[in-house]
Amino acid sequence: MPSAREALLDSAQSALRTRPWTAVRMVDVAARAGVSRQTLYNEFGSKDGLARALIRRAADGYLAGVDRTLGAGRVRGEGPAELARWTVRAARADVLVKALLTGVWGEHLPRPGDPCDGRRTDTALPTPTELLTLVRDRAVAALEEGPSPRDPAELALTCEIALRLALSYALVPTESLAPRGLTAPNRTAGARSPR
Repeated sequence: MPSAREALLDSAQSALRTRPWTAVRMVDVAARAGVSRQTLYNEFGSKDGLARALIRRAADGYLAGVDRTLGAGRVRGEGPAELARWTVRAARADVLVKALLTGVWGEHLPRPGDPCDGRRTDTALPTPTELLTLVRDRAVAALEEGPSPRDPAELALTCEIALRLALSYALVPTESLAPRGLTAPNRTAGARSPR
């Protein structure tokens, strides 16, 4: 059974899938998690604290996936390509991961703000550049240990290119990568209808 904290984060994530963050009410998050509002406030301090915890969990989940992917990719020798595939999948699956990676925070999302009010130790959330650098450096460290050593500078460039290509797919998905029911526009400037 999940802890109250995890249940609250799950509840908030679920609410975020169906309505904008501004419409997510703390009382509804607590009720859906099966805890009191006071428990929610004790745990996160405020709605901003809850938002930061949601975003932190998304970042931590993405990084855990990076570590799993690098472990599996190292065995097969496909580290950068596997890292790019994971990044695209993670950004498609979680709007908060996509926002963390791209820096594009839509109006419907909670935004990273100042560290929470002291109820929990909270570190600053990484910027997209910091996150990209962190992932690239993890990839280089993991892949340098592989069976065929590679030049670290070349490996860093390869990993960064793979990540940046993955981010381009996260920002502008192709039809095959777009969520079901949504397709990317495929019009040229001359083919647009004058509406």
